[in-house]
Amino acid sequence: MFKAMPKENLYEFARQAIPCVGFNTRRATRLITQYYDKALAPADLRSTQYSLLSALSMTDEVTMQDLAFVLAMDRTTLTRNLSPLLKKGWIKVSVGGDRRARPIRITSKGKTVLENALPFWEKAQSHILDNLGDSKWDQIMKGLHKISMIVEENPL
Repeated sequence: MFKAMPKENLYEFARQAIPCVGFNTRRATRLITQYYDKALAPADLRSTQYSLLSALSMTDEVTMQDLAFVLAMDRTTLTRNLSPLLKKGWIKVSVGGDRRARPIRITSKGKTVLENALPFWEKAQSHILDNLGDSKWDQIMKGLHKISMIVEENPL
């Protein structure tokens, strides 16, 4: 039934039948993640790994706690996602002065992996932005940020 439905009609169906912000953002996130995973496959990288390496490349070193905060992840999930990167030598986790701090940095090997993946990411990114438009993307980013602020400021 749903596969036969024109894709344009899925929006109206979801808006009326399942208007949940959580459901619709997770559905979009799953599809977007699959899209970027396919795009990054030639670089032997998953979209989650690309995001982590990209975030780490913007700092010299960051604590696990700060990285978890900026990515809105709990530390257990972050540790699980960092584990394959650590095993491949793409990142290094140290023990800081405070043993709980656990500073993380991207290694030169990780930077090379990220540089090799960049053209695949850029192609996927530009395909979306070219079809969506910069102003629409800016609106979406502002909307997502606003939703994030709403749920962070008023946790249940």
